Order: sequence, then structure tokens, then C-alpha cells
Amino acid sequence: MASFPDFVNENEIARSRTIGELITPTSPFEQKYGRENWTVAFAPDGSYFAWSQGHRIVKLVPWSQCLKTFTTCSTKNSVNLSNTKLSRQDSDGGQKNKPREHTIDCGDIVWSLAFGSSVPEKQSRCVNIEWHRFKFGQDQLLLATGLSNGRIKIWDVYTGRLLLNLMDHTEIVRDLTFAPDGSLILVSASRDKTLRVWDLKDDGNMMKVLRGHQHWVYCCAFSPDSSILCSVGAGKAVFLWDMDKYTMIRKLEGHNNDVVACEFSPDGALLATASYDTRVYIWDPHIGSILLEFGHLFPPPSPIFAGGDNGRWVRSVAFSHDGLHIASLADDKLVRFWRIDSSHPVEVAPLNKGLCCAFSTDGSVLAAGTQDGNVHFWATPKYVSSLQHLCRMAIRRVMTTNQVKKLPLPPKIMEFLSYQMM
Repeated sequence: MASFPDFVNENEIARSRTIGELITPTSPFEQKYGRENWTVAFAPDGSYFAWSQGHRIVKLVPWSQCLKTFTTCSTKNSVNLSNTKLSRQDSDGGQKNKPREHTIDCGDIVWSLAFGSSVPEKQSRCVNIEWHRFKFGQDQLLLATGLSNGRIKIWDVYTGRLLLNLMDHTEIVRDLTFAPDGSLILVSASRDKTLRVWDLKDDGNMMKVLRGHQHWVYCCAFSPDSSILCSVGAGKAVFLWDMDKYTMIRKLEGHNNDVVACEFSPDGALLATASYDTRVYIWDPHIGSILLEFGHLFPPPSPIFAGGDNGRWVRSVAFSHDGLHIASLADDKLVRFWRIDSSHPVEVAPLNKGLCCAFSTDGSVLAAGTQDGNVHFWATPKYVSSLQHLCRMAIRRVMTTNQVKKLPLPPKIMEFLSYQMM
């Protein structure tokens, strides 16, 4: 395992370029708690951006219009939503699937968001029911919102209309994720210590309850082929699940504090987890080994100090779509951009009270939400991937680590394909 500390001269690290901000309007007497932006999300096709403004409100904005607004306001690099409105489309203009802005009142504090898109060829797993209330077409785009009261509400992104109200969790729904294969299988993670699997093509039928966590579940993420689910939570928990059999594959051990975020690389060969122990680990999910460690405190804290309030809790982690860059967000008021073959951050950016982050669909922008309900955007590091890396990603999309190791290849190539040489 490679251990990468962040003890470097700050003057040697490039500063990320801010491209814009979305500022949530507030009143002078508004209470500060309840405004937290716990989640930001980009639509799979890049058409929309969504974030929780705090309290009960979710904002849906067309991403292309958002970028144009940033360009127009580039002199001050911010958009105050109390004064500026993104252009709206008339609801009866005859272009119902053209992106337009929506403000959604979810009825309770919003803790999680996820976009889901449908592929008609992916049928519901409930084969005994011939009639369904909803017929999701290829152009369907949904937004799932997880609430403080344990409910999950499903919205039509194009119209802002409420479609489904899923009720089974007994505590806060902390995270949501759709299967990337277009099946509209939704997994929810909750403080009630469970994960629940929902089939939206079967009108939101709950298919399975995944049990194993002994404490709160903070986050969950599908592998790119939808076959594996990772879930992380309090008590140092990192679990991998087989989503064909709904059984646990293995538990990954290494963190010394609550694990709060996880995400797979685009080829599914790597898994990033972020923890309050000041570290981001990069795992090989197929064999359960730690390949890399990105530290946010130097010198690295002892297990006892890492397991407490160390002042460097890592709040979020995200994998870029190039498979090379990772973004992390910590309590030391910094956003860091890492490369999997570098021993220190390649870029940093200041951010106060950050809670979550996500890369845009094309990987060119990183969005981060804060405790004030605002969103900040940065241009991501520009890098042209090598042909070797592109070939590695193509191979790893269809082959696990164990399958790669069975190939008759020279040791160096084997190490490269297994991400042992980074």
C-alpha cells in the first residue's frame, strides 16, 4: 500500500480556478441550522444540476444555462439566486423535455439526492405483474430525494411533478443511488442501519432490505456495471454487496473512524472511501486490499487520535470520469485534487464549511456544497490521459483483478493493469 501524506509546500501546489457559485438567499432572521447542503448531483446526461438549498427546498437548474450564467457573471464569479433567475421555459411551449429550472418543496429537510434515467430494455425484476402505474420511457429522467422523516420522494425532472412517495425507513435517509444500467433500481441508506432496494419500474416496490451495519449508514454507491454495491457507515464500516444475490461479499477493514463517503472508479477497478480518520483509501474492491492512502494530516495521526475529533475529518470524496483524478473535501477548509499516480495533491482550493462534492458528467467541473446551503464550482485539473491508461480502463471495465491475474502477461504489465503501479 502506498501512503501519500499531504505535507508539501503550499506554494508548490496549483490553485484550482473558481468558475462560479450558487448562493442561497436567506433572510436576516433565518435560523442557521437546517440550511446544510448535504448533497449535490449532476444528471447522467449532463442536462441538470441539483442541490439541496437547506430546509425543504431542492433546486433543479439546467446545467448548460448555469455555465452560461457563470460566464456572464464572470467578473464577480457568483450567482445570487435571490436576484438572478436562470431562463425558464414556458410549460406549454411544446418542448416538455427541454431543460428548465424547478424549485421543489420536499416537505421535510433533504439529506440526499440522486438522478436516475431509464433504459426501456431493462425490465422490472418483478415479472409477475403485468400492469404498472408508470411507463418509463427512454427519455425519462427522475430525481430521488431522501428526507429527514425517512421518506423518499421521486420527482419528474422535466415537470417537477411528484411521482412516488416511498415509505419504509424509520430514520433519516442519508444517501441514495441509482443503478447505472438504466434499470431504475434505487438503493437507499439510512440511519436506521439498513439499506433498502427499490424497483421504480415496479411502481416503487421495495425488493430487499440489506442488513449488516451495526450503526448509521452514511453512503452507498454502485459499481459501473451495477453488479456490486458499496455501503459505508459509522463504526469504521465498509461493506461490499452482490446485487444479483443481495448478499454481502466482504467487509473491508482499515479505517479508524466513521466512513462517510464512497465511490467507484469509472472502470470499476478501484473504490475510494473517505473517513473521519483524516484519510482517503483507494481499494481494490475485487480482492479487498488497500492500494493507496491519501492523508489530510501530517504527521499521520495514531489510531486513537484518528478515531476522535481530530479537526481534519474528510467529509466527501469523488472520482473523476478520467479515472485518474480524485477530489476530497475536509474540515481544514480545503478541497484537494489528487492523482492516483502522485504523492501529493495536484491542486487545492479554499472552502469553508464544506460537506459534499461531485464531478460534472464530463469531469470538467467539481461542485461542492456547504453548511450554508451554497454551492461552489471549480475547473478540474486538465490532463490528457495516456494511451496505456485508456487501454487499462477498457480492459478493467470487463475484467476483475482475479481475471486479469490469469492472463499470460509480463509482471510489469500485470502490475499496471492491477493498479499496483500508480
